[in-house]
Amino acid sequence: MEDFQRRFATVVDPSTKSGKDWNPWIEGVVVSLLSVGTAIGVLIGAPLAEKLGRRYAMVVECIVFDIGIIIQVTSFYAWYQVAIGRLVTGLGVGALSAAVPLYQSETVPRQVRGALVGTYQLFITLGILLAYCINILTREPNSSAQWRVPIALGIFFSSILAIGILFCPESPRWLAARGRNEEAYRSCAAVRGAKYGDGNPWVEAEYRDIIAMVKADENIQKAGWFDCFNPHHKTLYRTLLGMTLQAGQQFTGANYFFYFGTAIFSQVGLNDSFVTQIILGAVNFACTFLGLYVLERFGRRWLLIIGATCQSFWLFVFAIAGVVGGPLPEDISKGVGQLLIVSACLFILGYASTWAPGIWIWIGESFSYRTRVKQASLATLSNWVSNFLISYFSSPIANDIHFSYGFVFAGCNLANCLIAFFFVYESADLTLGDVDAMYNDPNCKPWNSSKWVPAGYTSRDQIKEKDSGQASEVGEWSNSPSALPGEQEKNKANPLRVA
Repeated sequence: MEDFQRRFATVVDPSTKSGKDWNPWIEGVVVSLLSVGTAIGVLIGAPLAEKLGRRYAMVVECIVFDIGIIIQVTSFYAWYQVAIGRLVTGLGVGALSAAVPLYQSETVPRQVRGALVGTYQLFITLGILLAYCINILTREPNSSAQWRVPIALGIFFSSILAIGILFCPESPRWLAARGRNEEAYRSCAAVRGAKYGDGNPWVEAEYRDIIAMVKADENIQKAGWFDCFNPHHKTLYRTLLGMTLQAGQQFTGANYFFYFGTAIFSQVGLNDSFVTQIILGAVNFACTFLGLYVLERFGRRWLLIIGATCQSFWLFVFAIAGVVGGPLPEDISKGVGQLLIVSACLFILGYASTWAPGIWIWIGESFSYRTRVKQASLATLSNWVSNFLISYFSSPIANDIHFSYGFVFAGCNLANCLIAFFFVYESADLTLGDVDAMYNDPNCKPWNSSKWVPAGYTSRDQIKEKDSGQASEVGEWSNSPSALPGEQEKNKANPLRVA
């Protein structure tokens, strides 16, 4: 954007339209400070979510985000003001990136936990697509509106979250851990659309599970950061695996396609970089819907394995076609360019339906309650640090080795496939308490974890059948007050009983 470059770039360069160009070091600082802010925000967000609760922590984090936006849009000629604004914005983004999946996983029913936690990634892709559309709408006037309007609109969306979350129930697990059992019960009921004390069997079962988890932890000393690296109960195992998976998500190479998108699409007649961005963003957004279904229907573990394999395959196709048909992007023929577009879109299909939402789902449901917030923060920190490394180093590497860079990410995806096979446990259809018990079972290994079931069950299908039976029971119970003899009156008299 000419106006932005004319205002904030520091090197006079008559050859550019704006008359200025960026000092590489200053440009690196401005770009990277957002990632620095997110890394710090992730660590700050953990104690904040524990102290204030999940909801109010998100409100505070949205306010911090808005302050960063205001600092940026009120900048006129000082590049360091933009940099500081991005740093502050990053604090809010980082804290929210840890708090939101955590709140979702602790609040929603396990029957739809995967799909709902996956909406975190869905709305990330929606935000990217909307940003591309807003950019194309504001590109014409050669004024500060080109960059002020897209940045300022962030306040609108953060306000929706900050205000909307106040109308949602607090995490019942956070409430129960603080002895606020009545509020925890009300939260469980509110999420399922039930009335307080009416004896809804799903609410009762979920509430008992939460109380059991809290009682198991109440005699244990409050967890600190070092407890995340305790080998007991596979805490260290899960911490390192979470950090590895989050880093692996970044090293799938998704951003690599967005980096080369403009050059590739230009070979088949799409010379408008804004249109290129919208095409890739739309494919990413649409394919994430598929991920919400398949990850809930077929589980997490095998989808991550298959997804990494497919991503690696299409990266190899992309890189080989680029190297043979190039090696420079400007040397690509129309036919090879079409193959590159197809491979890029099929890669995004695999990524958006598996690794993009799947890792956030895994993070939300795989840690024990005592250390969940801190472990989720460390894993998300790994994601943002990896994001920074890729964004900072991809440009010089790609300029040097061009399409061969795809081979690097293809290898990373093969590594992701092996990590998912040998270390990831299948957590679909289990409560958060059952997931914790599965990791603590010495006889359960990742490759047979899909067959693990809690006491009283013989298969995961039986868990689903019981859920279906409970659904019928809820229907009968809701239509007839006498469907559960004596239960409703006992629950009304003492809705907080555990057994």
